[in-house]
Amino acid sequence: MTHAELWERHKAVMPAWLALYYEEPIEIVQGSGRRVTDGEGNTYLDFFAGILTNAIGYDIAEISDAVREQLGSGIAHTSTVYLIRKQIELAEQIAELSGIPDAKVFFANSGTEANETALLLATQARRSNQVLAMRNSYHGRAFGTVAITGNRGWSASSLSPVNVQYVQGAYRYRSPFRELPDAEYIKVCVEDLRDVIETTTAGDVACLIAEPIQGVGGFSSPPDGLYAAFKEVLDEYGILFISDEVQTGWGRTGEHFWGIQAHDVVPDAMTFAKGLGNGFAIGGVVARGELMDSIKANSLSTFGGNPISTTAAKATIDYLLDKDLQANAAKRGAQLVDGLRGISDEFPELGDVRGKGLMLAAEIVKPDDNTPDPAATTKLQQETKDRGLLIGKGGLYGNVLRMAPPMTLTEQEAAEALEIIRDSFGTLH
Repeated sequence: MTHAELWERHKAVMPAWLALYYEEPIEIVQGSGRRVTDGEGNTYLDFFAGILTNAIGYDIAEISDAVREQLGSGIAHTSTVYLIRKQIELAEQIAELSGIPDAKVFFANSGTEANETALLLATQARRSNQVLAMRNSYHGRAFGTVAITGNRGWSASSLSPVNVQYVQGAYRYRSPFRELPDAEYIKVCVEDLRDVIETTTAGDVACLIAEPIQGVGGFSSPPDGLYAAFKEVLDEYGILFISDEVQTGWGRTGEHFWGIQAHDVVPDAMTFAKGLGNGFAIGGVVARGELMDSIKANSLSTFGGNPISTTAAKATIDYLLDKDLQANAAKRGAQLVDGLRGISDEFPELGDVRGKGLMLAAEIVKPDDNTPDPAATTKLQQETKDRGLLIGKGGLYGNVLRMAPPMTLTEQEAAEALEIIRDSFGTLH
């Protein structure tokens, strides 16, 4: 069956709002290392890794073998009404890695579920439905997480279970304060935070939730230190701070294991998902024990933290720690940033290069006035695919190329990707 035939079947039974990449969508049927093969036999270097999810790569023996061993036991699922050894072992490891005092962990199936849980914890603990979120943010597709998503393209409903106010600062490239030095930029954003609290809320806000690097928003981030300055204000009002680490966790940013560590902040809670399972569905929250235990009603997760996903996640964490993939992310990220900046010197359509480690973005603009150019972005994404490289797309205006390859990326593969990207930019002229 061709991709075109499969696409026709897809359109007949799947929602029209289910986003697909490329003029002719592809099916990925095989993978090894950092490369994948589609249903028509074409092979690609994967620079988006299932939206940052295949963090280690494809067909990794240490992870696959661990999962096969668990399947061999005959137990794929028991639910959280029973003890799950791998769940406990994984929770112990994440609690220690988090740096959060007296941490406890709850497992779910995705980043959306993780953020919904964090909202439940914060609003219950503070007895308030008021939430602060960042402009240009994305936190999931459920009722509560859509409500706190500050990006119109991904916010399907104005209805909300929480009262949300949005704060300035995370998307610096198009901020009215972009020309300010870091310290001054942080200062005016902190003033905005305080003004939002004082003028648009009743004061007793439950939490601020923020991505250290905004994912769907185009891998944008503020200067290091902004969230430390924010937390000083939050602490004055007793407002909790939640770091959404769904895309930034597990050493991907290179500098730190958690993205928020760049700001020298220990949050009250962190949410996680994506790369933890290297493709297996898992998410969760790690939070101060007192906050985690603020829920007094019974609860559970039927599939969250099941034996298969926690086995895969434990093997994934052990692998990335044993191989020091955080250090590799820093090295290969520096190589890619240097290369992308060289391309930006050659092609003015590349308006901004940003990100950290193996979480990088190229914002595409019209050179004459620096306005977003989503059409050129779509063309570049297609051109790179045609040359054997898969990259993502995002940003508030759909004009950002997002690059997040597996953290096992090699120097040679990074160089190969840069050559493809440069050649693709050449088609714009």
